[in-house]
Amino acid sequence: SLSLSLSLSLTKLLRSKEIPPCRREGTHTIFIEHNIIPNSVKKLLKIFVLFIYLFVYYRFEHHTIVKIHRHFGDLCNHLLSRKDIMEFLKNANFDLVLFESVDYCSSLIVEKLGKQFVLFLAFQLGFMDFELQRVPLSYVPVYGSGLTDQMDFWGRVKNFLMFFDLSRKQREILSQYDSTIQEHFAEGSRPVLSDLLLKAELWFVNCDFAFEFARPLFPNIVYVGGLLDKPVQSIPQDLENFITQFGDSGFVLVALGTVATKFQTKEIIKEMNNAFAHLPQGVIWACKDSHWPKDVTLAPNVKIMDWLPQTDLLAHPSIRLFVTHGGMNSVNEAIQHGVPMVGILFFSDQPENMIRVEAKTIGVSIQIQTLKAETFARTMKEVIEDKRYKSAAMASKIIRHSHPLTPSQRLEGWIDHILQTGGAAHLKPYAFQQPWHEQYLLDVFLFLLGLTLGTVWLCVKVLGAVMRYLSGARKAKQT
Repeated sequence: SLSLSLSLSLTKLLRSKEIPPCRREGTHTIFIEHNIIPNSVKKLLKIFVLFIYLFVYYRFEHHTIVKIHRHFGDLCNHLLSRKDIMEFLKNANFDLVLFESVDYCSSLIVEKLGKQFVLFLAFQLGFMDFELQRVPLSYVPVYGSGLTDQMDFWGRVKNFLMFFDLSRKQREILSQYDSTIQEHFAEGSRPVLSDLLLKAELWFVNCDFAFEFARPLFPNIVYVGGLLDKPVQSIPQDLENFITQFGDSGFVLVALGTVATKFQTKEIIKEMNNAFAHLPQGVIWACKDSHWPKDVTLAPNVKIMDWLPQTDLLAHPSIRLFVTHGGMNSVNEAIQHGVPMVGILFFSDQPENMIRVEAKTIGVSIQIQTLKAETFARTMKEVIEDKRYKSAAMASKIIRHSHPLTPSQRLEGWIDHILQTGGAAHLKPYAFQQPWHEQYLLDVFLFLLGLTLGTVWLCVKVLGAVMRYLSGARKAKQT
């Protein structure tokens, strides 16, 4: 059986004249590149960079996200209009589609093709709780709430209200695809975008309970945290020589991700460099030499590199700490090798990831806006020297490694299962088809409340009638 992976690339522009543009790699893999109008890409990327800048330095801007999805909707409309690509996909011999769950355009393409599909979510499951709509809000924190699973009364109030606020915002985002749906789907058969995701045969989530708070999962949701982990290899000799200089003190790895690194200002680099100078450990820092301020002297215990083998360094026995931006893959890799973390948060899912890291005592986080050398150095020393963090990191590592199947085995096994059984209807709860008031038994509650109040009212009426009868009978007897 063949499966097709759909993705909408915004940074790769087709230069070939072929229709549809595609190339074959290997025996069963065909890549189709969607030719996007360059001006649209430039405009979208400009908005995206602005969004990140606002998020990092000022505050979250929901209307900017809406604007980004408005352009995604236009690009999706353009893709669905490409008859050559759509005909090619209709005639292709594949049984299943796998795509990223936040790529709403792919769900519309699959609906148009009438194919079964599975979703992959690179973030926490909470990122898609609005689509699932079946969340026990008493102990499952809403994405972006900043809460843990242990909420007091006011925490539960905040969680409840934020869920409805998130639902409102998500509906506004999904509405940006309405015009695309109206243009490409006939009236009477137009899908509801939020309902399409519930049709997924399986949800694969790049997370697991070594990191995430315990919560109930539907049978068709499979955690595959660590799926993207790479095999460990020996590090280059120059890195080994650098690490050896610091003996038992070991080294600190600093990697803030490709996007976050672009937002390191001269002031941030200077504060970080000064903080590293106070550590007895060596520091290996992913920071491009061309980005380094010329008037800042590199600390003697710091080695900067344009690129570094992150997985291999995390697996090194001399590592003491991982300074990270808190991205999901970086957190997963740190857990995979039992390394405590200090998170410097920028945007996206990073704050939510570090909330879980802190709750499990695997590390702590620092806001980029308030980063100062003295407090940063003190925080790193605390995480390195306090054995609780290393013990918690190793405990999470054991949880990750002790699973009977690897993430790739779980993914492959479940896909084989639904292909052999003709789908995953047996894994989907009927709750997906129930309206919310039935799901939460509000109709039952109102019925029982009405029945109880009606019974009490009737009892009061009967008791009043009896009392009046007895009172009248007593008066008649006295006369």
